Order: sequence, then C-alpha cells, then structure tokens
Amino acid sequence: MKSMLLPFTAAIAIAAPAVAQNGDLAQVQRHLSAVSSMTAAFSQTDRNGKVLTGTLTLKKPGKIRFQYEKGVPILIVGDGKALTFIDYSVKQVQRWPIGNTPLSVLINPDKDIGRFAKVVPSADPRVLSVEGYDAKHPEYGRITLVFAREASAPGGLMLQGWVMLDSQGNRTTIRLSDQRFNAPVDDGTFRWNDPRRNSTHS
Repeated sequence: MKSMLLPFTAAIAIAAPAVAQNGDLAQVQRHLSAVSSMTAAFSQTDRNGKVLTGTLTLKKPGKIRFQYEKGVPILIVGDGKALTFIDYSVKQVQRWPIGNTPLSVLINPDKDIGRFAKVVPSADPRVLSVEGYDAKHPEYGRITLVFAREASAPGGLMLQGWVMLDSQGNRTTIRLSDQRFNAPVDDGTFRWNDPRRNSTHS
C-alpha cells in the first residue's frame, strides 16, 4: 500500500504487566465497539516529512473516507468491501480488501483486538497506545493507535490518531482533531468518481 496510507510515533513495545495489558485492551475494545461513526480533521505526515490535511469520515462496518485538502488529487475510500486509492492526476485506481489493511481495526466491528494487539507502554498515564499486527500476514503492515484517556469520550478514550508502518518500512502518521462520534453519516459519502471512465462507484 502507498506509504501515505500507512503509521504517530514509532513504538518499541516493552513487556507491560499482563493485567494492565488486558485491562487496557478491553477498554480499547469498548471504545471501538461504542463508535459507529466518526468525523475528524486530519493531518498526515509521510516518511519524508510532507504534510497533507483533510477530513476523515468513518462509518461501520467497513466504510472510511480520507478527503484531502483542495488541490490534492488523491482520494482514499473504503466502501465496506475494499479500500480504494484514487490518484486523479494520473487516473490510477488501486484496491485492496479492507481486511488486508491495518485500517480494518478501526472499521471492522467484529475484530477482536485482544487477539492481535498489544499495549505500548507510555510515560504519560493519560495516553494509551496499542499496536496491532497480524503475525500470520506481515504484508498487511502494523498500526499503532494512540488514545487519550477522556471520560466523556466513547469507552473513556479519545482517538488521537495512529501511526502505520507498511511491509516496506514506510511510516505514515495521522493526527486527528475536532473528533465527533456517532452522528448520522450518509452512505453516499463513500462513493467516488472513477477517473478511468468517469463513472461513480458506491
């Protein structure tokens, strides 16, 4: 997958106490289960330090859209089945099954994070970071979700962003702001225009 899709800070996990691991993972699972939709502003930094901004829209199951700032000819959309990367400048479209991407942890409500994730210890008790990695499929890459502990947020956690690392070692950081949860989102948000034949996909 293109590096711009992929992990905030590179996290080197140190063994955390099992009780803390289990409790924190359970809290992350509660947060993910409590979120049916989300919108947020995002800032994306790639491995070269290039920064792009835009709007993120998420709706479970399986739907996500990264709408980049005006002038950026790129769109990333998950329509419930596939994650599609569209580059309008060269009329190129690439698709992956959503389950083959680290983003599936955010948009698949059936995913049991306890089976493939571990807590990344943090010096700040207000921050909870969790790294997801499928050892059976290293080609899917890794994702480290970064949360702030906030009682008023779903499950007591506010998603701050994530760091994705693809199988080639390319790191991409997404930072979120103005997060809003569980408001209605129209399915039409996840349609996109195919530059190869000027048609609309849903």
